[in-house]
Amino acid sequence: MPATTLNVLKPSVNNLTVRMFVRAAGLDFEELDVWGKTTEPEFLAKYPAHLTPMLEEEGLPRGALGESCAIMAYLCNKHGLTRFYPEDPGERAMIDNAMFYLVGTFYPLVTRATYPTLGFPQYPGEVGTSEADDAMKAKAQKDAEAALAEPLDVYRAFFLDGKRFIGGDHPSIADFRFAATLEFLRAIDYDLPSWAEEYMTRMEETLGDAYSEPAADVRGYIEHVKSQAA
Repeated sequence: MPATTLNVLKPSVNNLTVRMFVRAAGLDFEELDVWGKTTEPEFLAKYPAHLTPMLEEEGLPRGALGESCAIMAYLCNKHGLTRFYPEDPGERAMIDNAMFYLVGTFYPLVTRATYPTLGFPQYPGEVGTSEADDAMKAKAQKDAEAALAEPLDVYRAFFLDGKRFIGGDHPSIADFRFAATLEFLRAIDYDLPSWAEEYMTRMEETLGDAYSEPAADVRGYIEHVKSQAA
């Protein structure tokens, strides 16, 4: 029985990040779909944040670990996967920078732009969770979509800077996080620049089934949502 259990929601790109990573890394793991179960007492007892992905493994201080970037970094450190998370302090800092910038700046805009269309609950304090009228909520969604271009281009100009991947010649854990996030922009038919389309194609061609298999769940969900709106 695998020592590592990965609790996931298959339509989520946060979960897609780690689902791709464990496959690409060739790790032995069990994957549990916990759709509809994250607020049940059994899950909350393990991880009160009630979020996924959530890793369960002996040896962790609390037996569980959340957040896709933290999970990937932990698994790289444990298994010596330096091809995904380099040991050199400068190179590792750039990987961390790319992930933190995504989580802190880029992904919040992605959620505001896509979650209303996807039917995902928005975070407390957002316009979408307020008593604003539908017109204001639609404007907030469009404003977020318009704001995506600037932080997106930071990846081209700074983190990639002519390289194949953020990690250089091979994908890093920051690439898993970035490529997975871009998948959600299909929900709003966002006009990705050509470099981003080429980057996503390059990621999928490089990783093969490790990318395509879990990505099919996200893409299938997006197509389902769009068909319901048609």
